[in-house]
Amino acid sequence: MSIRIYNTLSRRKEILQPLEEGHVKLYVCGITSYDYCHIGHARSALVFDMVVRYLRHRGYKVTFVRNFTDIDDKIINRANEQGIDSASLALRFINEFYTDMDALGTLRPDLEPKATEHIPEMIGLIEDLIDKGMAYPADGDVYFRVERFVGYGQLSGRGLADMQAGARVEVNDKKEHPMDFVLWKAAKPGEPKWPSPWGEGRPGWHIECSAMSRKYLGETFDIHGGGKDLVFPHHENEIAQSCGASGKPFANLWMHHGFVTIKEEKMSKSLGNFLTIRDVLKQYEPEVLRLFIFSTQYRNPLDFTETALHDARAGLERMYECLAQVEDLPAEGTEGASVITDKDRTALASLVDRFHQAMDNDFNTAQALAHLFDTVKLLNKVLRTLPERPAAADLNLLRTTAAEFRELAGVLGLVQRNPAEVVAGNRAKILAGIDLDEETINGLITKRNQARAAKDWSTSDEVRDYLLEHRIVLKDSPEGTTWEVKK
Repeated sequence: MSIRIYNTLSRRKEILQPLEEGHVKLYVCGITSYDYCHIGHARSALVFDMVVRYLRHRGYKVTFVRNFTDIDDKIINRANEQGIDSASLALRFINEFYTDMDALGTLRPDLEPKATEHIPEMIGLIEDLIDKGMAYPADGDVYFRVERFVGYGQLSGRGLADMQAGARVEVNDKKEHPMDFVLWKAAKPGEPKWPSPWGEGRPGWHIECSAMSRKYLGETFDIHGGGKDLVFPHHENEIAQSCGASGKPFANLWMHHGFVTIKEEKMSKSLGNFLTIRDVLKQYEPEVLRLFIFSTQYRNPLDFTETALHDARAGLERMYECLAQVEDLPAEGTEGASVITDKDRTALASLVDRFHQAMDNDFNTAQALAHLFDTVKLLNKVLRTLPERPAAADLNLLRTTAAEFRELAGVLGLVQRNPAEVVAGNRAKILAGIDLDEETINGLITKRNQARAAKDWSTSDEVRDYLLEHRIVLKDSPEGTTWEVKK
């Protein structure tokens, strides 16, 4: 078992080698709880849900920590706008986050620490940095000395001069260097505050993740994750303050997922293309959103379009329909000869290995899904060739493959429902909008196919036109004739 992960820090794929054999310690930066979660949050949650599921599927123990930032300028400002205290606002949107995550079917992390519950740990870390000369108090604030940390900029690949030239640095006479960042903020009137050796105040954003990861995973752990937007300054600053305090490596592997765009534009409320998770789930089932997100490897950009979601829905339906057909096969087979070719038998038997190879290569869910869809296509081909009384050997292979398929798809959170019930429900929704029942439609398709075989093109066209009048569109392929309702 050798899983390779692209490490943002080294800019290459590296073999996962947990510090503790068989036990992966993972920290992921969570939400700042001041608003409803959007589809960018959905990608982050689903990507690391997939990572945890796959690692456990491969036999690892995983300790998964994801924090909540429940004190921050955005939270304070939003609370002031609504005339409530920041703690109430933060708690409200933490609960809304759970509603969204439960709807998506994500696993709960093992630990979900909140920033406001770890103030003593943050103060302790800041004191360590001051003692080592890596940080300095200034009129109630405390700042990190970026010039004292030799490796500053290693994650983002930029030097201090480049950062300073490309950043909007506020003039602050308290700072020794313009790029020094705040660890502790002196209290302002009306803001939440806690006592500290430097006076009342509150923590800066970056210090919370260093303090909480140190408490729950140790000074060095295996994987730190988040979106690419966190590489600088958040994760860069985490490395500086964590390594500055401990003198040890912080996280051995850094995983960052790509951005989400809407029709190739950055998501923005001002552009009117801001989509919350619950907006999307009003139109699409959670598994459809999962399939769409995993159709792109996690490090690549992901463009949200209606066409892509429609394709994901159709793909999910194909999965369920195939599995429902396998479940509907006779309980017992005959001693007859197999109708499955050696080539197809080998392909079906290799599904697990092919899926693992894709996922072991930096969690390539796009390639893993391609293997699943190839298997659906092959299963459908075999199902069409089965006699009325199939051979027992063929039934066993089909059922084994279907069981493996469901287990592997489950790593992506897919096909978690009863296939027969899903197929029946989908058909009921489709038929609710037309005045023909499924038996009638299938009977007419059989009549048309018989006419086509007899080269009775007049009858064939007559049946096709009749169905079209009732909004039924036929599609002919080497695999047979299918139908859908015209919108």
